[in-house]
Amino acid sequence: MSFPIVVWILTALAAVVVVLTRLRLSGEEAAGRFSISRRISLAHFGAGLVALVLWLGVLVAPEDSFLGGPLVGIVAIAAWWITAACGLLILARWLPAKGRHVPEASGDGWSDGPGLSLLAHLGMVVGVLVFTYAYLTAAV
Repeated sequence: MSFPIVVWILTALAAVVVVLTRLRLSGEEAAGRFSISRRISLAHFGAGLVALVLWLGVLVAPEDSFLGGPLVGIVAIAAWWITAACGLLILARWLPAKGRHVPEASGDGWSDGPGLSLLAHLGMVVGVLVFTYAYLTAAV
């Protein structure tokens, strides 16, 4: 499989992670041990949308156009890193804690435990590393 195809597949998976995270955390009681600020969820979604739109522009537009230029590419990579960082902060709701007053982890209909969140957000970090490498080496 060629490297540009891997980048396209990871782009599609990153879009799925951004949208499904928004859907999963939009309810009153999201799964996890702790509640997180809605601002982190909104930042994850907003930065993810900006990153996705700009990244698709970088992938599709010619290099000599504004959308395919270096400024848009740098902003897209920065937005991907912000999205990944917010995703890791979202994972903090699953951190183990000890003590008498620690709440039990709550579940939802998506999965039992943090497995889906771990897969999605750690995978997002790996994907952003690939995007950064692809952009810096002009592989796409």
